[in-house]
Amino acid sequence: MFADKIKTSAAAVLCVSLLSGCASLQQRDNMTVSSVANDYTKRHPIVLSEQEQVLDVPVASGAQRLNYATLSNVQAFTQKFQTSGTGTIVMLMPSGSANSSAASFVQGQIVEAIEQGGQHRNNIAIQSYDASQHGASAPIRLSFRSVTASTGQCGQWPEDLSNTPENENYADFGCSTQNNLAAQISNPGDLLGPRKETPIDAENRGNVIADYQG
Repeated sequence: MFADKIKTSAAAVLCVSLLSGCASLQQRDNMTVSSVANDYTKRHPIVLSEQEQVLDVPVASGAQRLNYATLSNVQAFTQKFQTSGTGTIVMLMPSGSANSSAASFVQGQIVEAIEQGGQHRNNIAIQSYDASQHGASAPIRLSFRSVTASTGQCGQWPEDLSNTPENENYADFGCSTQNNLAAQISNPGDLLGPRKETPIDAENRGNVIADYQG
């Protein structure tokens, strides 16, 4: 009978020890998990700001016309202005450089490319800039202002990555992902809220209901 009591006491002590160990392990895991700062969206938030969009058109000193690829880039830049730009497209012409005469010669081609991209020439502000320090490679610069989604600069490494006793994500974690997401957003206004719903297609709705009922 005494032996049975000893066995019962030993079993109780073992059970309590196991429960204590589980509770200790659970508490330790909770503390470890809660210490992981994995909300990179707050560390690298996507913000909306007005930025200048720029396209430099290279012009050789002896150029008489621009190639197809360059004119295609101008058209694509103009279409980007249509979807997100504000104000006017500013065309900065080089002055005082070796290629300034060639730039003036191809100016009309760039204006035509902008028109083919969907903009009227009245929406182009032509100005000049001092390009005497640019040699023979001074470009014609096209620019406009637009609201753009972006994040801060990536590549910040303030601490040694091997020194992570707190089990936290490193400072640059998630920055590239946020930058890629911001670059893929066609309309930055979508980050502020959903767009207005489009009208219902009554004919399509009728066909779906008819198929369901049939």
